[in-house]
Amino acid sequence: MPPDWICEVLSDRTEKYDKGDTRRIYASHGVPNLWHLDPRARMLEVFRLQEQNWLLTHTFVDSEDVCAPPFDAITFSLGLLWPFDPPSSETPSDEQR
Repeated sequence: MPPDWICEVLSDRTEKYDKGDTRRIYASHGVPNLWHLDPRARMLEVFRLQEQNWLLTHTFVDSEDVCAPPFDAITFSLGLLWPFDPPSSETPSDEQR
């Protein structure tokens, strides 16, 4: 029996496979719900399997409230998953050091 839900945490190293090969494998096995969590973009994409194809049903970003299948009986803030601000890409100036 396939699980009711799979959540993939995307990274630079795995994103291509998570959005390609593994998504096709999950569909072929009949997994009905798939979440892609991208901490870099602070985004959650929710997919539902429909006739062997993934349908994007919800996109949540930053601190939006999430209420999505198969856990739509509850709501949580997506911001709980990234409690710290992302590191700044700027190099501190001599005055800031």
